[in-house]
Amino acid sequence: MKKTIKKAIKKPPLNNNNLVIYIYNIVEDEWSFLSSVQPKSKQYEMMNDCNVYTESYLFTNSQESEFIYISPLDISNNFINYFQSVTTNKKINIIVPKMRTGLICKDLYSDKKLFQYLVEKARKYKKIKLVSYSSSDEFLELKERLIKQGLNVITPEAPELKNTWTVNFFGSKSGIRQLAQKSKMVEPEFIIPEGVISFGIQEAAKIAANHYIDNNSVVLKTNKGSGGDGLIIFREGELSGDYKICEKKILERLSIDGYWDNAPIIIEELIKTDFKSSDSFPNIEFKIHDDGKIEMLYYCVMIVTKDGKYSGLDMHKDVLSKKMAAKIIRIGNFIAEQYALLGYRGHFDVDMISDVNKRIYVCESNTRNTGGTDIYKLVRSIYGDNFLSEVYVLNRDNFKFNKTKKIIFADVIKRLKSILLNHNKKEGVVLSASKSLEFNQLSYTVLGKNKKTAYNLQKEFFRLMEFFN
Repeated sequence: MKKTIKKAIKKPPLNNNNLVIYIYNIVEDEWSFLSSVQPKSKQYEMMNDCNVYTESYLFTNSQESEFIYISPLDISNNFINYFQSVTTNKKINIIVPKMRTGLICKDLYSDKKLFQYLVEKARKYKKIKLVSYSSSDEFLELKERLIKQGLNVITPEAPELKNTWTVNFFGSKSGIRQLAQKSKMVEPEFIIPEGVISFGIQEAAKIAANHYIDNNSVVLKTNKGSGGDGLIIFREGELSGDYKICEKKILERLSIDGYWDNAPIIIEELIKTDFKSSDSFPNIEFKIHDDGKIEMLYYCVMIVTKDGKYSGLDMHKDVLSKKMAAKIIRIGNFIAEQYALLGYRGHFDVDMISDVNKRIYVCESNTRNTGGTDIYKLVRSIYGDNFLSEVYVLNRDNFKFNKTKKIIFADVIKRLKSILLNHNKKEGVVLSASKSLEFNQLSYTVLGKNKKTAYNLQKEFFRLMEFFN
């Protein structure tokens, strides 16, 4: 009998560098809220509103020469080429699961063919750095499935399994409220608006009506919201002073959206702020490293509408007075220490509000990548560690076109050529995404050596964009 000689199968050579896999799983982060939205058509619309800015979070990998990006939506080659022209990235592989349940990590590992494709790509590397917008349960399940395939996977921006409760707890309105109440004696500057936590719209309407009549205003929040949804503000004169009429109106408003009856409702005082003041909505972002080290990334001021919707930020060391900056850093560091002690790891921010007397209140904390994480990563890759003093950053995601005709990204690039980011001068406009053009909107970031330069660049941006209106 002849002996069978088996040829050795050559394994692909290992790359000495780590491979970064980034997952834009924003819907997974907000699933507890979005899954309760009715009707389904509205749920899909809100999910799409979350996913449409997937291109923006390519910029969270601005310093990576190569990475794999798991996206809920297709990203055009035009935008990929533009992204690479702005950053140091040389190679990017976009993976888009065919299934669109909203749970992108589950969609990925449930598709055997696509999952195996990812595994084979990853096998060429010694270590896989798995990073995501949020440390969801599905993300951690994906990690375990990759490990079972024999891959060396690390998740330096996610808590260990036993500490994953910190993500949803401190990322909720009730969680940060409990932490503030518990910390009152230890850190007296960590204060939140006076309020209570209620369950059910009937009870919430009664409490809110009493609060409104006593204070001529009231705020209602779901435990977790999405892009301004899950927030109701009633100001002076908007409701009746008669208790029964007031309660009925609040109940009617709460009854419109089914999600109000599915989670705790926070009823709190409306902090009176000066919307003309540039420092009314300070924000600070931190990163807790896998070894527990706390790093303050930046502080900024948010642009917030009167109905509570976020539309952008300004970032520079002088956007806040030295006194206010020192105060929000103290408060933020205290919160970071509590998170780190309890095992949270990764990015988080703290949204605050300054009243007319410049008293600072904590509104909420987002235990995930934030509306500023992608901008921070981009700016730091260009300017280095001292970016906060070397560049004035202006970011907006609410530029709207008046006409309904379809606008092509390439045409926008061509039109703005004179003011797009100049790498030699380190100034100019960066377009954050192209998909929002499908809805006649555009998000952008302006980088200037100072505030005046940045706002003049924005003025020129507006002038040039008049061509499309």
